[in-house]
Amino acid sequence: MKYLKQLAIILSITLIGEILHHLIPLPVPAGIYGLVLLFVALMTGLLKPEAIRDTAKFLLEIMPILFVPAGVGLLSTWPQLKPILVPLLVIIVVSTIVVMVVSGRVTQLLLKLFRKEKGHE
Repeated sequence: MKYLKQLAIILSITLIGEILHHLIPLPVPAGIYGLVLLFVALMTGLLKPEAIRDTAKFLLEIMPILFVPAGVGLLSTWPQLKPILVPLLVIIVVSTIVVMVVSGRVTQLLLKLFRKEKGHE
């Protein structure tokens, strides 16, 4: 029963994200609205991490399986992808490296800021 309650909380936040996506005329995916809502709820203490921890952990563990349908979808569009394969691979490699570098730098910056903040207390 605990897992159903946690899943209901996660799905409710996702539903609110979907509703916001339809109400707010911005080109932002509904999932982003849901993630921001979840982040705000966790950071403000409105939602305790324990309230969704077990189900969130399970969903993270099965995440690779959730990408299988997308991979199969790519295979079904192979004739359209074949002519643009090289530019597509270059874009994928370059954007992956950029995301990794930016994520690493932002993480390092945040760690420095948090260390300075704790050092001043």
